[in-house]
Amino acid sequence: MDQSAGTGQFRSGYIGIVGRPNVGKSTLLNALLGEKVAIITNRPQTTRTRILGIKNLPGCQMIFLDTPGIHKPMSRLNEIMVETAWKSAKDADVLLVVIDAVEGITRDDREIIDIARELEKPTLLIINKVDLVHKPTLLTLMKKCSELHDFVQLVPISALRFENLDLLVKLIPQYLPEGPAYFPDDQFTDQTERFMATEIIREKAILQTHQELPYVIAVELENWHEESDRDLVNIAAVIYVEKDSQKAIVIGSGGLKLREIGRLARLDIEKLIHKKVFLELWVKEKGSWRDDERALSQFGYEA
Repeated sequence: MDQSAGTGQFRSGYIGIVGRPNVGKSTLLNALLGEKVAIITNRPQTTRTRILGIKNLPGCQMIFLDTPGIHKPMSRLNEIMVETAWKSAKDADVLLVVIDAVEGITRDDREIIDIARELEKPTLLIINKVDLVHKPTLLTLMKKCSELHDFVQLVPISALRFENLDLLVKLIPQYLPEGPAYFPDDQFTDQTERFMATEIIREKAILQTHQELPYVIAVELENWHEESDRDLVNIAAVIYVEKDSQKAIVIGSGGLKLREIGRLARLDIEKLIHKKVFLELWVKEKGSWRDDERALSQFGYEA
């Protein structure tokens, strides 16, 4: 990377993306990078861990930290998710607080903004989903937001439609410190292919089970074997739920739902690793795993 690019010194740093569940943080990260590094569903609390994404520009490297939605915890898993979000915010150089233009400023948004204020970092308020509201509504919302905190910028966007993202990318570097690039030019995340594969399987399982099971599904990789002579990767994974009745929902009548989860996951994993994939899935029960420290550690959920 040419660190002399641009008119000033090279800038680099971490940008924490925080907000309530389902305001579009992961959609924003993927749109900014032009790569799918975070899974997306329309279910709250889909993101459970810190997801790192890297965007390189001439003279700047932006390292985004997508975080779990900040909410009132109902289990140890939820507590870890919220702890992870605020730890990422504290480690960041710049904060992007994301709100939903349709829902406006909620009480939870206000609480998040209050805590973000205490971190004393340059904070941009990102008003997402502006394509779903009329301009007078947006202008009124922006005025209310400006009264809540001395944000360095208020940026209305539609992450889904890529609206105003170019402006956001231009604004962020000025708030980053001078420093070297932390990652190579061609790297866009620190996640391993294996972690991303488990997340893809979880995404498909959530989407295929609709409203029933988004919070109780966990995925663990059991085998990853590459056959280089055939350009093939054999993957075996287990989808965990908390009750036997939930197993039946994931498997579906005659195993149809599980096969569809596997088919969709396989296609996405093949796009990710650019190889053919043979994917085997099983469904197992692990009672109350969301409050079991040992199980949480087994599934990689640690603050």
